[in-house]
Amino acid sequence: MEYLQHLLFYNPEQPFLFTSLSFWIFFTFVLGVFSLLYPYRQSRNGFLFAASLFFYYKTGGFFVFLLLISILFNYFWALQIEKQRKKTKRKIYLTLGVILNLSLLLYFKYNYFLIDLCNTIFNTHWQVVDYLSALSNVLVGSDFTLDEIILPVGISFFTFQALSYIVDVYRKKIKAVHNFIDFGFYLSFFPQLVAGPIVRASDFIPQLKQHYQLSSKEFSLGLFLIINGLIKKMFISDYISLQFVDRVFENPSLYTGFENWMAMYAYAIQIYCDFSGYTDIAIGIAAILGFKLPINFNSPYKAKSISDFWHRWHISLSSWLRDYLYIPLGGNRKGHSRTYLNLLITMLLGGLWHGANFKFLVWGGIHGGSLALEKLYQQTPLAHNAKYAKTMRIISIILTFHIVCFAWIFFRASSLEVGFEMFNLMFTHIGWEYIPSIVANYALPLAITALGFTFHWLPYRIKAWYRFGFYKLPILGKMSALLLVLLLIYQVQTSDLQAFIYFQF
Repeated sequence: MEYLQHLLFYNPEQPFLFTSLSFWIFFTFVLGVFSLLYPYRQSRNGFLFAASLFFYYKTGGFFVFLLLISILFNYFWALQIEKQRKKTKRKIYLTLGVILNLSLLLYFKYNYFLIDLCNTIFNTHWQVVDYLSALSNVLVGSDFTLDEIILPVGISFFTFQALSYIVDVYRKKIKAVHNFIDFGFYLSFFPQLVAGPIVRASDFIPQLKQHYQLSSKEFSLGLFLIINGLIKKMFISDYISLQFVDRVFENPSLYTGFENWMAMYAYAIQIYCDFSGYTDIAIGIAAILGFKLPINFNSPYKAKSISDFWHRWHISLSSWLRDYLYIPLGGNRKGHSRTYLNLLITMLLGGLWHGANFKFLVWGGIHGGSLALEKLYQQTPLAHNAKYAKTMRIISIILTFHIVCFAWIFFRASSLEVGFEMFNLMFTHIGWEYIPSIVANYALPLAITALGFTFHWLPYRIKAWYRFGFYKLPILGKMSALLLVLLLIYQVQTSDLQAFIYFQF
C-alpha cells in the first residue's frame, strides 16, 4: 500500500525522473493501455493527455493546475486571434496573449530578480510575496508560506511552446486547433514537457491525426535512444558531477588551477550528456508511442564557430530565439551595427531564459558578443582566404570550444564572484607539481570525462555504424543490451537520483 501511494502521489523528496524505477512502471502502464487504444485516435490522444497531466503532477505537484490554466487560456485565445478579421484587432489579441503568457514567467521566475534590482537601484525594501499561495490559503484553507515563490518545473518550456503557437496562429502559418483534447495533448506531451525540446504546433499537431504505425526500425531507434540517454545521464553526467565537478565548483579556491581547468572541461561534457541524454530518452519514448520529436543536439563541440554551435546545441531553443526574437528585432536586415545589437539582445535574453541571475546574463553576453565578433570577422579578407582555410578551420574549432567552455563556468558557478575566482585560479595557480597526484586521485571521473568527449567527437559514420548494428540485433540481443546497460549503471550509481540540470529552467 505504501509503495502504491508512492507511485500515485506527488512527493517532492522523490522526483519523478526518467532515471527512476517509478517512471518506468508508469511508462509500462501507459504503453499497456496505449496498445489497446491506439487504433482509436481520439481515445488514444485523450488517454495520453491524461497521462501527461499525471506525469506533470508527479513531477511538479499541484502546479499541474498552472499547466491546465496555460492550456485553457492559449486554446481559447488562439481561437479568438483566428476569428479576428482586422489586423489591428489580431495584433491587440496577440500582444495581450504574449503579455499574459510572459506574466507567468515574470511572476514565478523573475520576481526575486526584479525586486532585488529595484531595491538596489532605488534603495527600497520591497519583499517578495507569493500572492497565489495567499489566494489558495484563503480559498481552500491551504497553509502555503507566503515569503517564497517556488518555480514550477518546466514552466519556461511549455510557456515558450504556447507563445510560438499563438504567434504562428497570428501569422497564419497554422490554423488554431479546435479540438481541446488535441491542443492540451500538444502542450503537455509528457516526454518533452519539462525539459524540451520545444515543439512547434506545425510539426506536432498533424501527427495527432495520423494512425499509429511503429516499424521495427522505429522501435529499434527508440530503444537505442533510451539506452543511449540513460548511459549519458547516469554513467557519465551524474558520476562526474558527484565525484568531481560539484566539489570544485562548490569551492574552487580549495583546488589548484589545473583542477579548475579539468572541472571546466568536465562540466562541458556533464551538461551535454545530461541535457542531450534527457532529449534522447524523450525522443525515444515518443518514437515508441508513434510521435516524432525534433532533434535537439548535433555534436555541438564539433562546431567550427559560435553560430555553428547554436545550430547544434539546444536547437529547438536557438531556432525559437531566431524566429520569434532575433528576426522580429530586425535580424540582419538593418545594417551591420543593428545586426550586432540584435545578436547581443537575443543572447542576453536567451541567457535570462535560463534563470533570473546576472551570471546567466554574462553567459548570454559572451555568446552574443562572440556572435557579433564572428559577423565582423566574416567581413575581413582573412575569412575568405583559401590559402589559410584549413589552418583557420582548426583554430576556429579549438577557439569555439574554449569560448563555450569558459562561458559554462558562469553558467555553472553559484555566483559571478565564484566564476571570476575560477578564472583567476586557472591562470595564476596551475599547480604543475600536483598534476600527477591529481590525475591519480581523480583517475576514474577524468577517464569518464575523456570517454564522453571521445564518443562525442567520433565521426558520424562510426556512430551510424553502431546504431545500425543495434538495429540488426534480434529482440533478445536488444533486451540483453538493455540489461547490460542497467547493470553497468547500477555499478556506478553511488547516491540518490540526480535531477536533470534543465529541470530548473
